[in-house]
Amino acid sequence: MALIKSVRGYTPKIGKDCFLADNATIVGDVTMGDECSIWFNAVLRGDVNTITIGDRVNIQDGSVLHTLYEKSTIEIGNDVSIGHNVTIHGAKVHDFALIGMGSILLDHAEVGEGAIVAAGSVVTGKTKIGPNELWGGVPAKFIKMVDPAQSKEINVKIARNYLMYSKWYEQDDETASAE
Repeated sequence: MALIKSVRGYTPKIGKDCFLADNATIVGDVTMGDECSIWFNAVLRGDVNTITIGDRVNIQDGSVLHTLYEKSTIEIGNDVSIGHNVTIHGAKVHDFALIGMGSILLDHAEVGEGAIVAAGSVVTGKTKIGPNELWGGVPAKFIKMVDPAQSKEINVKIARNYLMYSKWYEQDDETASAE
């Protein structure tokens, strides 16, 4: 069972039909929408400030979300995919965005609707990535515009796939308890 822990009087609020991996950690001032999935070894640490997550967001294995005390928060929109081993520290990610594996988003960075951050990128503090832009590198730089319809289709498909994957675990849990 995931570790869900209150701290400083804040208890995480988890939406309907969410999947929380057995060793995911969700602490403090975290509000999560419906049909989200928080995967193995992911840490959402809302101990020093607020983390707000929309609907159908997947935060994949090993990712860490944290903020600066009284200075930054995390806001993640709907249908967002956060790849494996991503660090988000006090940043904002709009609807339908994709954050590639191993990327780092620093305080007050903002990723626009339908934008893509390439795997392994470092988005420095206060960087503003516009809607439907592809950024990559260390530090991350603008690469090109992506077709809005194509970007949304890909990003929604990934988000929906992770919703499907999470259901596999519920089925296996039901099968195991019936044996």
